Amino acid sequence: MRDVIIALCPAILISVLVYGWAELLVLAVSVLSCVLLEWAVTRWMLKKPSTVGDLSAVVTGLLLAMNLPSSIPLWIVFIGAVVAICVAKLPFGGIGQNVFNPAITGRVFLLISFPAQMTDWTPTPGFIPVTDAVSGATPLSVLQETLKSGGTISQFLEANDYTISSLIWDVGASAGELSAGALVIGFIYLLIRRVVKPWIPISILGTMALIAAIFHGINPEIYTGAGLNLMTGGALLGALFMATDYVTSPMSDLGGIIYGIGIGIIVMMIRYFGSYPEGMSFAILLMNCAVPLLNMWFHQKKYGRA
Repeated sequence: MRDVIIALCPAILISVLVYGWAELLVLAVSVLSCVLLEWAVTRWMLKKPSTVGDLSAVVTGLLLAMNLPSSIPLWIVFIGAVVAICVAKLPFGGIGQNVFNPAITGRVFLLISFPAQMTDWTPTPGFIPVTDAVSGATPLSVLQETLKSGGTISQFLEANDYTISSLIWDVGASAGELSAGALVIGFIYLLIRRVVKPWIPISILGTMALIAAIFHGINPEIYTGAGLNLMTGGALLGALFMATDYVTSPMSDLGGIIYGIGIGIIVMMIRYFGSYPEGMSFAILLMNCAVPLLNMWFHQKKYGRA
């Protein structure tokens, strides 16, 4: 958990520099709420020793905050923490036993319950000047509106001056979508530390890229290409940091690959044919349901056995 926190630091630092005190408050309220709620529930309701020392509540709070707009009211952040800790995590037995990713569960609950606040991407004043690419709406939501109004992807790109290089570093949305480059740097750290294996992210992003390439090849004016899909929205945060959660992902490499392929397919179907411009959170939650079956069907080779 400590390594995950360290790996998230580059993206967190950039988000705070770009969105200022508002983002810092969202991060602080989310983390403190998750930690205090876990401490209170384990000590006073479950009558167990506090588990906040394992830092899993801190990671949940950081990931939840990185999925929220910097302008979101802080009381909504607290509600998300309640759902993440008191609904998705502790009722199942705490760390190591929860079926659904707590941070994603909290985020999806807030998205359904408070859609206006969760899709208000008005940037807050930051500590550094930002480029024009940081706007009040995410590229995927702008694209969806463009297509609904009869426009094309070419018109969307020309009107908003989006390029792959700008998408990597300075597209504004939540902290987890702000800098693709910072997320990749953090994930490389996790790989070096051998905290995670690359199979799940590779299968997710590879599946998304393959589907995007096929559909974009069929009609490039209404279906986005691989680059835009991989570098925008919650694709990288979800694939690199949330789908790889030990508890809610398969234990075997083959199960993880199938799990990742399923997430990639669901994400692209939601993006192309659904009413939401983004689908990573829904895809991960749906595939969390399949993890017990994948663990039952696919097993790692036991040490000392052929």
